[in-house]
Formats: sequence, C-alpha cells, structure tokens
Amino acid sequence: MTAHVVQFSGGIGSFAAAVRVAEKHGTTDLTLLIADTGIEDHDLWRFAADTSRLLGVPLTKVADGRTPWQVFRDKRFLGNDRLAPCTRVLKQIPCRTWMEEHADPAHTLVYIGIEPAARDRARIPAIARAWKPWRTRFPLCSKWERPLTKAEMLREARALGVIPPRLYELGFSHNNCGGTCVRAGMRQWKHLLEVMPDRYAYAEAQEEDLRRLLGPVTILRQRRKGVARPLPLIELRRTHEAAPMLPDGQDPSAADRDDTNAEVR
Repeated sequence: MTAHVVQFSGGIGSFAAAVRVAEKHGTTDLTLLIADTGIEDHDLWRFAADTSRLLGVPLTKVADGRTPWQVFRDKRFLGNDRLAPCTRVLKQIPCRTWMEEHADPAHTLVYIGIEPAARDRARIPAIARAWKPWRTRFPLCSKWERPLTKAEMLREARALGVIPPRLYELGFSHNNCGGTCVRAGMRQWKHLLEVMPDRYAYAEAQEEDLRRLLGPVTILRQRRKGVARPLPLIELRRTHEAAPMLPDGQDPSAADRDDTNAEVR
C-alpha cells in the first residue's frame, strides 16, 4: 500500500494539489504535512483547517519552535532575496524529520503543489533531488492536466466551499510568512507597507535589531543603473512615504526595485 504525503504549505497551490491527490487516491492513506514557521497569517490556519475538514484528513503539523527572526539571530545571518536559511530550518528539516520517522521511502509518494508557470516548473528538478530517497510528484504540472491559473485555483476552492486565504484578497501572490517573506521582492514589501503597516513596522524593527547585531546587512537590494546596493526596510519606507504618486497611481520609484521576486511556498 502506498502512502501519499502532501507537503501542504497553506497556499492555494498545495490546496489544489491535495484535492487532486484525494480525488485520485482517496484519503485513507493521505497525510497533509504542514510546517509552522511561527509567523504565518492567522487566516492561513483557518484555511488549513477548512481544507482538513473538506478532505476529512487531519493536519499533521511540525514545527522547529522558532520564528525566522530567531533563526536569523541564531545563525547570525539575515535572510534575503538570494538566501534564506529559515526555509531549511523551519520547513525542510522538520518535514524531513517527520518523513524519516513515519514514511517508508519504498512505499511513499510526496506531492508538492508547484504551480505550472515556467518559473515555478524550473524548480522541480532541485526539489525532487532534495526529497530523495522519497519519490516526488507535482500534480499541477502533470502533462495530463490542463495548467491552471492561480485565479482558477482560487475559484475552485470557493466552489468547494473553502474561502481562500485573505492574503490573496489583499493582493499578495503567496500565502506564506504572513506577507513578510524575506525572499519576496521590493514590490511586495511596498505592498505590505500599504496594506499591513503594523506588520511592516515589526519586520522593520526586527531588521534594525539584526543590523545592530550583525552590521550593515539588509533583506533587500536596490538596483540602479546595474549597480546593486543594500536597501534597509526603514529607508524603503521613508522613500516610499515621501515619494509623490503619479496620476495613474504608479510608484515613481518602481524602476529602482530589485531584480528578484522569489518566494517560499
């Protein structure tokens, strides 16, 4: 008998993957494995609980016990858009530890909700290697499935009676780390400042504390004429608040954003 473990992030991609695994294989041997980073938006857990009830499968929650900010202090390294140790420490290691204790590689399939966009699909080989010796499947990228857009996945959730996480309604592309993922780009941090200023202020204070501890480190970089420089959140906020907005609502500093906008699901 094969066990089916969905790496359930609380995002809409992993939701769509879980639904497809349940439809194809049933739920008797289905596990929804989710890692708690300590800073997720509260509505992620509401969404996760609703998904659990929809499928009739309890959540299997793992946790290191620290937040990303605590990991950065312990590692003496501030995560950024290029390298984020919090992903490995708070998600990969706890999930893998659970797998080692509960999932025989010979009889287990691991499912990851990678979305079908080309940028996301490019991550599949590295993810598959990282999960060895377990075999991985990517239900949303199957050649037998029509690629779904994020909007279609959100509509599917509503049709099944599950309200999507509120971060999507607030304009975020992903439902991770409460909108404060250090691997997000400058555009998301500006958006966080606009829609959740208290949450931005907390992240800004955490970064300032780490800069006092570690030196002139930053989460973001700013590129101007091909040259990158560190951009502290406090500076981004002051510049963004002081900059006049163009008539169409476009931010005049948008051209100075960093050239990466990665994320961790």
